[in-house]
Amino acid sequence: MFNSPADVSERLAAVDYLSDDSIATSVFLAAALGKPLLAEGPAGVGKTQLAKAVAQATGAELIRLQCYEGLDEARALYEWNYKKQLLRIQATSSDDDIFSEEFLLERPLLKAIRSAGPTVLLIDETDKADVEVEGLLLELLSDFQVTIPELGTIEATLRPFVVLTSNATRELSEALKRRCLYLHIEYPTQDRERDIVLSQVPTLPADLAEQLARTVATLRALELKKAPSVAETVDWARTLLALGREELDEETVSGTLGVVLKHASDQARARKELGL
Repeated sequence: MFNSPADVSERLAAVDYLSDDSIATSVFLAAALGKPLLAEGPAGVGKTQLAKAVAQATGAELIRLQCYEGLDEARALYEWNYKKQLLRIQATSSDDDIFSEEFLLERPLLKAIRSAGPTVLLIDETDKADVEVEGLLLELLSDFQVTIPELGTIEATLRPFVVLTSNATRELSEALKRRCLYLHIEYPTQDRERDIVLSQVPTLPADLAEQLARTVATLRALELKKAPSVAETVDWARTLLALGREELDEETVSGTLGVVLKHASDQARARKELGL
């Protein structure tokens, strides 16, 4: 997929994802070694967007499994079309061959394994799923195959590029981590966030992007319930353009804090600490 970490940086930048050396090297090694990449870090630092950018940069299909509490095999891997099976049994008075391809419903994991073209499989917010879901992933992540008792083992003809994301709300199992390369993504530096904002909102004046990045860095240094994400910084930049503001003065910050701080207590703390 990529020739070098520098190639990763260049091609991701072409789709407006500005990576650092750690991200570029991890993506390159995951592709070169055929290993899943586990990206962990605070919410809103670009973990999900990384998978989307890799798919866009390589022309691969993006298949996404959104994890949540209660996710099970039928939603993640596959299930049988029971209504269609029942109709077949009623029509033929037999249950022969009702567990065949005709009655199989693909879910994201099986779809990625059976895909014939380049694929990026995004397993998003893995830490939100129950521990049992990790058991479903072990065979897929180690051997890139899925076993369906009625059909046998289905092996990937072309390995997908797999990205798992985690906000670290719970510790993932060692068995899962052992199968992956690990990448910790923190909030970007002030300079990098300024560059990210300018890449996403190119009409924003550079000095205003600098002020935004500096202010967001100050907010993240406070003890907040939810620190501003990079996406919220970009939203703030678009907000300033929509309002026609040319400077991030006290009045503007106070009037638009709701774009980046979504808790009343966080806004109150920010106003106090910033002297608004």
